[in-house]
Amino acid sequence: MLLNKVIEKDNLDKTNAWPFVEAKKLLRERKSFIDKKGKIILQTGYGPSGLPHIGTFGEVARTSMMVNALKQLTDIPTEIITFSDDMDGFRKVPENVPNQELLNNNLHKPLTQVPDPFEKFSSFGEHNNEMLKDFLNKFNFEYNFQSSSVLYKSGFFNPTLQIILENYQGIMDIILPTLGKERQKTYSPFLPICPDTGKVLEIPVLEILKEKSKIIFDNNGKKLEVSIFDGNCKLQWKVDWAMRWYALDIDFEMYGKDLIESAILSSKIIKLIGKTNPSGFAYELFLDEKGEKISKSKGNGITIDQWLEYASPESLSLYMYQNPKRAKKLYKEIVPKTVDEYLDFIEKAKTQNELQLLMNPVWHVHNGLIPKEDTIMSFSMLLNLVETSNADSKELLWKFVKKYKKNLLEKEHPIFDNLIGYAIKYFNDVIKLQKKYKTPDANEKVALEALVKSLDSCNDKMLPEDIQTLIYSTGKENGYAENLRDWFKLIYEVVFGDENGPRMGFFISFFGVNETKELIKEKIK
Repeated sequence: MLLNKVIEKDNLDKTNAWPFVEAKKLLRERKSFIDKKGKIILQTGYGPSGLPHIGTFGEVARTSMMVNALKQLTDIPTEIITFSDDMDGFRKVPENVPNQELLNNNLHKPLTQVPDPFEKFSSFGEHNNEMLKDFLNKFNFEYNFQSSSVLYKSGFFNPTLQIILENYQGIMDIILPTLGKERQKTYSPFLPICPDTGKVLEIPVLEILKEKSKIIFDNNGKKLEVSIFDGNCKLQWKVDWAMRWYALDIDFEMYGKDLIESAILSSKIIKLIGKTNPSGFAYELFLDEKGEKISKSKGNGITIDQWLEYASPESLSLYMYQNPKRAKKLYKEIVPKTVDEYLDFIEKAKTQNELQLLMNPVWHVHNGLIPKEDTIMSFSMLLNLVETSNADSKELLWKFVKKYKKNLLEKEHPIFDNLIGYAIKYFNDVIKLQKKYKTPDANEKVALEALVKSLDSCNDKMLPEDIQTLIYSTGKENGYAENLRDWFKLIYEVVFGDENGPRMGFFISFFGVNETKELIKEKIK
């Protein structure tokens, strides 16, 4: 990933954009370790117990933004490891996948041993891993994918597993005080894979054979002797996380706010076994439109695929950049607002100095290479145009746009060209279904008819602001002098079937005065 130019050190010191803040913190906290190995390793974690949701993408996107900042701050090589905890036991069947009975029959098995309900890959874990990689590849992220199952079974984790075993009691002393009394009786950092059923077992330990690297478990009254090596056992989550940090020599990992307590315990464990915990960054969670946490098992919220049907990858990256420490709702209706913010940031970048650019989110979205394209109109305005023009194809909508914005060339406006396609899709899938057109009462009808009459004095060459002033005056003269907000709300609800709408002066100058008059007359009827 090449950046467009070398940035002044003074500006790098001054910027407080969060990727730079976290990158500087990482370089301070891990300096001696990074200097020793000559590399910075960042990790993102993912549990493939359900289809990859947008939060997982966000973690990789944000970590990639940190890497972009690191490349401005240091010449030390970086690597992002995207780790799939696909040896975890399958505990709950997601609601949004087929073949529910098949999955129910394979509960508690490692995810790479659960059949793929989509019948495309060798396991459910592999299916979800491949989906995640496809998503990440669409965004041209640079990452090193690692599978828990592969690393356990290949013996890569064996040396660290032996260290965990040798520190068994110390780890128990860290974890047990955080558990209830009943759970304390059965807890073990090691989870054996049952040789008969293939399930990940949570059963108590009878005896530890450190010299043989084996553990004897109580499997419902029957002794089960298992090697801790080569995938015969896996570790409980908090111990597994610490082991992963240790074995992969991780310098940084961000995680959701719900894992803060886990991170604290994993940090204690890695210190016990001889290394220092990575630099960390806890982000707030993504919520659906009801304010509930987005979940792989529920499949709630907007999916990555859905967002990419309605808007550009860059707009999704922008959403991930903004306010990572604030809980954010993630559903279809936030797409237009995010797209318009993206366009606004591109416009602002044209007149910003270097320090301001480092604070501009699109610098981080585009890795310093901010597009120069001029904005023709907002996405929200374009959605209104889809409705009023009845355009159902890109070609037809482009013809309509060119009718009022002459001399436009599609090839010179690739962002807007894509927006046209997205707007048609979003309008038909989301907005059209939610439209509730208001039938004006007698007084409201009089006010709207007065607006049509006022537009008789306008022409298509008038400035949008002059038309806007005329609309204000008409509202004041027809009962809305005290509350012009209600005046525009009336126009929007009658004409666009929504409480909110475009700036009318700009809309009319673009859509055409006569066309707008006919539109209002039609809606009044």
